[in-house]
Amino acid sequence: MTSLVLLLALLQPPDEIRAKMAQSIGGLPDVRADLNARVTGSFERQGYRVEKLFFESLPGFRVTANLYIPTGSEGPFPAVLGVAGHADSGKAYPTYQKVWITLARRGYVVLAYDPPGQGERLEYFDPELGLSRVGPGVKEHITAGVQCLLTGTSIARYFIWDGVRAVDYLLTRKEVDPARIAVAGNSGGGTQAAYLAVFEPRLAAAISSCYITQWRELMEGPGPQDAEQVLPGFLNMGLDFVDFIKAFAPKPFLVTSATRDFFPIAGARATFAAAARHYESVDAPGRVSFFEFDDTHGWSQPRREAAYRFLDKYLKGVDAEVHEDSIDTEPESLLWVTPTGQLAPSFGSETVFSMNRALAQRLYPARKAQSATNPQQLRELILRRVAPAPLHLIARTAPRGSRPGMVTSGVPEVDLAELRAAGYVLRVVNSPLPQGDSGGYSAAYQAAAKEWLNGRSLLAWRVSELTSAFYDLAADPEVDPENISVWGRGNAGVAALLFTALEPRVARVMAEDTITSWFVGTQSHLHSNLAEITIPGVLLDFDLPDLVKVIAPRPIWLVDPRTPTGARSPAVEYPRAFVQLYERPEGWPVLKAFGAWLNAPVLR
Repeated sequence: MTSLVLLLALLQPPDEIRAKMAQSIGGLPDVRADLNARVTGSFERQGYRVEKLFFESLPGFRVTANLYIPTGSEGPFPAVLGVAGHADSGKAYPTYQKVWITLARRGYVVLAYDPPGQGERLEYFDPELGLSRVGPGVKEHITAGVQCLLTGTSIARYFIWDGVRAVDYLLTRKEVDPARIAVAGNSGGGTQAAYLAVFEPRLAAAISSCYITQWRELMEGPGPQDAEQVLPGFLNMGLDFVDFIKAFAPKPFLVTSATRDFFPIAGARATFAAAARHYESVDAPGRVSFFEFDDTHGWSQPRREAAYRFLDKYLKGVDAEVHEDSIDTEPESLLWVTPTGQLAPSFGSETVFSMNRALAQRLYPARKAQSATNPQQLRELILRRVAPAPLHLIARTAPRGSRPGMVTSGVPEVDLAELRAAGYVLRVVNSPLPQGDSGGYSAAYQAAAKEWLNGRSLLAWRVSELTSAFYDLAADPEVDPENISVWGRGNAGVAALLFTALEPRVARVMAEDTITSWFVGTQSHLHSNLAEITIPGVLLDFDLPDLVKVIAPRPIWLVDPRTPTGARSPAVEYPRAFVQLYERPEGWPVLKAFGAWLNAPVLR
């Protein structure tokens, strides 16, 4: 490869990988607002000084950071973006401090900053408790991340943009050599480093520790992790971990791994082998490196020392072993940028939630359902998001029956027994899919995340299950196919509404204890169990109240509708002309409570 072609490859990472990732995260902001950087304090130690500062990556969205600057010699120096993993203390985590201090003493400027939801950037901070209301790190990321998916974005776009603007800030500093800027991070910081390798062309080198593997091994092992690590449609687009490195070629990239990590070592080895072949194909053999050590997850000293040597080689032109000296780290409070240790009570800040809430408010009036002129157009929008498996109505072998039928999901057995006794023929769909709080690595969250990665959702599976049950029931010779109802309880109520919108032969539908709207889900600061019913990008097309346009005039009952936190909702989003809002009296049996719905005339 000629030097000109190599230079072009250096300046233009593979467009297809970047375009696919950009599509997955909903794109990056297209305007760089003023950084509004402010230094709030500083201190000096032997060989370096630390400035405490914040900057705005988006208007009002403040990023707390520590800038480590070498002393005793003149710059400009090579620089490193220090991206933090999922430690609660973010940039101030003692292990990470060891990296920042060692690099500063070795002649690097280091900009270490807090990710959203960590360190001084808790987004669900309760001033009375002095804690996050959901838990720092993982739980904050998932809580906000699920809401981002509804608007067709990803919380990852905010992590990435913080890094892009961190480079912008470094370039304002006279101490920094703009041609020698790298990124280095471990775990969640390794994730950020991999993403920035795709999106930040000004980087000269990248280090990802304890993150790189393959999705096949990760799926078979611990499963999907934080929301910023789960990019919608990523696997469906044919992407894998190796593509982060391929997008960076031919620039130097270091993967460091632990043999006993929960990010499987077999996947890391396979990814490095594939990356090495790619670097050979672009005439850059040896510029992707791999180091593994027999220990568990974390930026342990052997991996840290491998990172120092790699940076020296590619940013300083020196290739020699490096040994980390004994380091005294600082108490977290000394590194605080804010007077209180949190942005919220000190200077205030926008959050991922507040920005996504505002985005939803801008997008919602323009959703495609608003311009749909007939039911078929709306059905096509729904099919695009929750297309069930293709099925065909089974031909009847006997005359039409007379018994009413019902497809249920999530309904208690005591209610089902009463319906059977009253003569109903039932098909019960109690999905084996796990349920639970979506605020952490719950089984429900991970099941949903696997679907998102493949461009699907759990709701698509549930609609398919309802479809199969309905077609089976409609073929039953005892059942009147014109008198089949659908009743979903809890999150199954969302699937019931979606299926009824797609299937015009359903006679009536009831959703009990069900959230009223995905849009409301983006406006609620807190939520529970939202992951199970999240369809990435759905609010670009339609919301649950829009389904009334397709279901009506068939009877629609919302029984004890719920807010995103599980409280009783007034369901003001629904037109009362077509929707019956009902509160089930405690202790009332099914036939007494829902007799008006069960006996409502069939309308088409």
